[in-house]
Amino acid sequence: MEYISTRGNDKRTPSMAILKGLAADGGLFMPEYIPKMDIPLSGLAEMDYRELAYNILKLYLTDFTEEELRECVNKAYDSKFDDKAIVPLKKKGDAYYLELFHGPTIAFKDMALSILPWLLTTAAKKNGVKERIVILTATSGDTGKAALEGFKDVPGTSIVVFYPKDGVSPVQEKQMLTTGGENTFVVGIYGNFDEAQSGVKEIFNDKAFEKTLKDRGILLSSANSINIGRLTPQIVYYYYAYLDLLKKGIIKEGDRINIAVPTGNFGNILAAYFAKEMGLPVNKLICASNENKVLYDFFSTDIYDRNRDFFVTTSPSMDILISSNLERLIYLITGRDAEKTSDLMKSLADIGRYEILPKEAEGLESFYGGFASEKETEEEIRKVFDDSGYVIDTHTAVASFVYRKYKEETGDDRPTVIASTASPFKFQQSVIKALSPEDAGDDEEILTDRLSEIAKVDIPYAVLSLRNAPIRHDIKCSPEEMKETLIRILEK
Repeated sequence: MEYISTRGNDKRTPSMAILKGLAADGGLFMPEYIPKMDIPLSGLAEMDYRELAYNILKLYLTDFTEEELRECVNKAYDSKFDDKAIVPLKKKGDAYYLELFHGPTIAFKDMALSILPWLLTTAAKKNGVKERIVILTATSGDTGKAALEGFKDVPGTSIVVFYPKDGVSPVQEKQMLTTGGENTFVVGIYGNFDEAQSGVKEIFNDKAFEKTLKDRGILLSSANSINIGRLTPQIVYYYYAYLDLLKKGIIKEGDRINIAVPTGNFGNILAAYFAKEMGLPVNKLICASNENKVLYDFFSTDIYDRNRDFFVTTSPSMDILISSNLERLIYLITGRDAEKTSDLMKSLADIGRYEILPKEAEGLESFYGGFASEKETEEEIRKVFDDSGYVIDTHTAVASFVYRKYKEETGDDRPTVIASTASPFKFQQSVIKALSPEDAGDDEEILTDRLSEIAKVDIPYAVLSLRNAPIRHDIKCSPEEMKETLIRILEK
């Protein structure tokens, strides 16, 4: 299989698409077709997570040998996850919460970023790459720490993470700033995630800068979900959730389910769409936004418009107005028209908006868009706890609320999987405020202990380990200084 840029002017093997991250023309790599699953669901149901991951990824990463791919999978999904299932599915109330936070950084980004370093270093060997690979990433909170952990001390690589200085939770920030490793660098920018993401894209698109780095023996790549090596591993857990429902007798083979995903950059729900296109029986993909509801408005009006106020919310990983992965969906619904996709993305860059045609909008029928206000998010955390004793984080609460709204509007009561994207301990201040306002405060250790008591679960090691961890990173810059800052880091 070859990978083609959404803007039409770059074509690569799967391993080279992973290495490059972003296409040379600024587009995102897409497989030339979405493969159909060639094993019946009843056969897949017998597999553990690693075997399932291998059988899905082999359809996309066709230039990896079986030995190479199995080694990547086995190194990724090992004892670093604190649950044997890797992604346990919990029934609470009338929904099924897919816990994607049992990895080392207690957020769903671990699911893909545990395997990406191995895919990338394997791809480098396959293609005879001698340069040092520098991973350049912008994060709205969770990608940063998961990428840092994934690439920490991986030979032949370095990683530089840019994050909005005042746009992540205290736990998210401390997780990043305390990361060890000789090859890890963290930079706080005085701006929001969209500015960080745009700055990273500009660096990737600077051909003169790329040559300068190549002359110094450096190859830039990305760990953001713009990298196809990040996106494809996320398909696996949607299959796993369906198969778990099948094994438990909750559904029969072929029954359709709904999937609700809290999303900002659109990568996580796009992976669910890929699963559906591969043949997974999915009815609706419920796209849940917070108050930065640019995606909700897009699904409601067929107009994508980032010209609006930006809100800092209690679900910061979704505080995004430029949803990069939506470009891949646009490419598909325009009939893989690279020229049309390129024109729409140029319009987004130039005037901050674009509009799709009615015929193209027909390709969005799989999706339902909804959003939750800050008040509704807080109330949903409290409602789920009151109803079931289950504690969810702010992002999961957004998806949970939007799912209930969808159900009320449509009467659709088929089994629904809600992607639970982070541990409540990652956003404990907001969660405590919702559940026990009298205990809300700034002391992170007190909040952690209280949340453990309320939720009746042990404090995750990822949080406990922060208590005495020294701050190792203190670089800051403006969005305009990102390239200059990167050069200084790489000269060290």
